Amino acid sequence: MPLLIALQFLTRLPIRLPGLPTAEENGRSLLWYPLVGLLIGALLAAVYWGLGGLNPLLLGALLLALWVWLSGGLHLDGLADSADAWVGGYGDRERTLAIMKDPACGPIGVITLVLCLLLKWAALISLIDAEAWAVLLLAPWLGRWCLPLLLLTTPYVRPGGLGHILSQHLPRRSLPALLILHALAMLLLGWLALLGLLLTLLLLAWGRALLLKRVGGTTGDTAGALVELVEVTVLVGCSIAISL
Repeated sequence: MPLLIALQFLTRLPIRLPGLPTAEENGRSLLWYPLVGLLIGALLAAVYWGLGGLNPLLLGALLLALWVWLSGGLHLDGLADSADAWVGGYGDRERTLAIMKDPACGPIGVITLVLCLLLKWAALISLIDAEAWAVLLLAPWLGRWCLPLLLLTTPYVRPGGLGHILSQHLPRRSLPALLILHALAMLLLGWLALLGLLLTLLLLAWGRALLLKRVGGTTGDTAGALVELVEVTVLVGCSIAISL
């Protein structure tokens, strides 16, 4: 059940739950977030291998479109809301949270989404040219590996909703060991995995410090924004490292 909950929430795959999950089952679904990220990466890698003869520009666009579809744009929405709130909040906690809750997407959010997708597409083209398919596994894997780590280490500041339930009922005893096991498994992919892991931890530390200073913790939107920022940072960082 927790795996199905994670798949239903994080992807658009046709998953039907046998019943309404309990709060504890929702919390335990966090244990499966990294595996869902690995599954998304495996699907991207499979398309890369299946369509490897295409022009890199087209293949990069197809991979990006599949990536967005698989996640349902869930984290992109969080990124747009967070960007609007961060700029429009003018440093005020309550104003920032209020703007973040507004479903409308402002110009800052649109600009942020365009830049994020553009950077992802350009990085994908670079990685395709370098045949660095392992990064296709790493980026979504790390993006969903850092989500439970954020909730484990950062207060959740918006009461009610799924994010609050996840934060309240996450398995604090078993989660750290599982995250370490996933990190060790990533390192089997070589030095790019080590680079991606370091970039993710640095971004998480920096983002967490900003969140604590501005709003006192995280929300569902900022958690989703972190996923997108980790993915684009890993893609771009690995592309630059390969090019040097």
